[in-house]
Amino acid sequence: MLHWTLDPVLQPLFLGLAALYVRAVRVLGRRGYEVPRGQQVSWWVGLGLLGLGLFSPVDHYSDDLLSLHMTQHVLLGDLAAPFLVAGIRSPVLLFLLPKPVLVPLAHSWLRRAFRVVRRPLVALPIYVAGLYGWHFAATFDAAASHPAIHALQHETFTIINVLLWWAVLEPKKRTMPGDLWKIGYIFAARMFSMFLGVGLIFSRHAWYASYYHDRARLHGLSPVSDQQIAGGLMMTLDIVIMFGALCFFFWKASLAADRDERTELIGAPT
Repeated sequence: MLHWTLDPVLQPLFLGLAALYVRAVRVLGRRGYEVPRGQQVSWWVGLGLLGLGLFSPVDHYSDDLLSLHMTQHVLLGDLAAPFLVAGIRSPVLLFLLPKPVLVPLAHSWLRRAFRVVRRPLVALPIYVAGLYGWHFAATFDAAASHPAIHALQHETFTIINVLLWWAVLEPKKRTMPGDLWKIGYIFAARMFSMFLGVGLIFSRHAWYASYYHDRARLHGLSPVSDQQIAGGLMMTLDIVIMFGALCFFFWKASLAADRDERTELIGAPT
């Protein structure tokens, strides 16, 4: 039997995010701007991935299987974040929060701090620190054992991935620049993640045995096999994201080059 998680705190927050987005789209519609369908789909895909990570059987069985715990992290961070960031591209970003909330935030220290941490050379170290910091045995076991720390772990993975992708997708701009440096940026981030996956795959002992013990055996797996599946999941995702970034940003760069060339031809004297 599949178990779905009912959380009296997270579910209202989840529904609140959905309501804020619907409101922003409607406000923009009344002002004559129709949010592109692809952008709206990106948001709902990202929110759906968050829902799968928080409320689906993945959350329930993550207490027994490290592989499903890693799957949960992938859903909440690596997969959900880029879709959510793409979904709030300007001008939705300016209307996502109600004015009484947005205006004080715009004049607070939080905005200034966010300007710093979203810079590529700042966001990448924060991502790496958050990723590795939560995968030490002590912090990982603490998160698995204590619900409040577990919630903080989930929030961290979502936030560090949002910061990572914010620098790449640049949601404050309506059209995303196709700069080729972004390929190297994503490659660097995924390589750090891949090293962690390699460690999980080739380690001969279970990293988190103090919490998981032999729980994997209840599902027909040894602790090491369960860990190897978790590492393989991470590595596979890293490879897919790197290949996708390579193709996507080369395509965006070629579109920008063609557009610039046409502009030059139009403006050239005859």
